[in-house]
Amino acid sequence: QVRLVESGGGLMQAGGSLRLSCTASGLISLKLFAMGWFRQAPGKERNLVAAISRDGLKNYADSLKARLTISRDSAKNTVYLQMDDLKPEDTAVYYCAADDLFLSVVRGPKGVDYWGKGTLVSVSL
Repeated sequence: QVRLVESGGGLMQAGGSLRLSCTASGLISLKLFAMGWFRQAPGKERNLVAAISRDGLKNYADSLKARLTISRDSAKNTVYLQMDDLKPEDTAVYYCAADDLFLSVVRGPKGVDYWGKGTLVSVSL
């Protein structure tokens, strides 16, 4: 069982930046997995924000890519999402996800094997 734990959410100011972190509980090594960040705004579907393969290949949501950086630190067993120039429409619950296959993460959220519980990001003007 892979248990993912997100952190770094909270109340943010428009125009600012955030960095979300995702770690795995127990002795699970995240470098075994392709990883992704998804978000779900109230009343809307969960959508991919960014994904990173085991080898570091990255995929970003087209509408967001100019403001995003996904990265992974194997030594810290952590995956990060940096988002700049925050906007109120970025308000959502952000979920960390993991799967054996990078393509599964990119095509998610359906079929993605493992999920964190999410961290709420609220962006105000």
